[in-house]
Amino acid sequence: HVQLVESGGGSVQSGGSLRLSCVASGDTSTTHCMAWFRQAPRKEREAVATLSANGGTDYAPSVKGRFRISQDNVKNTLYLQMNILKPEDTAMYYCAAGPSAGALALCPRVQGWFTYWGQGTQVTVS
Repeated sequence: HVQLVESGGGSVQSGGSLRLSCVASGDTSTTHCMAWFRQAPRKEREAVATLSANGGTDYAPSVKGRFRISQDNVKNTLYLQMNILKPEDTAMYYCAAGPSAGALALCPRVQGWFTYWGQGTQVTVS
């Protein structure tokens, strides 16, 4: 089992930046795909960015060039650096972990791929 705990959310003005963190604990040897998802009120949860064990990253078109996903393996921590934030980025952000994508270079930006989820951290952009 894997536990994920997010932090770093908050309120920020449009154009500002935030960095989200997600600390993983437990049997992290099984988590080869890591991701950030978000869910705004009355909208479906969507994948923001994924990170594979070999360093492959994939981003939603709406955040490409503004957000960056990264990982510190020593600290077992996943990050999401968010720059040039927009009001439409307002959402609850969730960290997720899942199995290896195998032969695929990138982890799928699909909610069902991911097994473990954090409790979420709120980001509000005004």
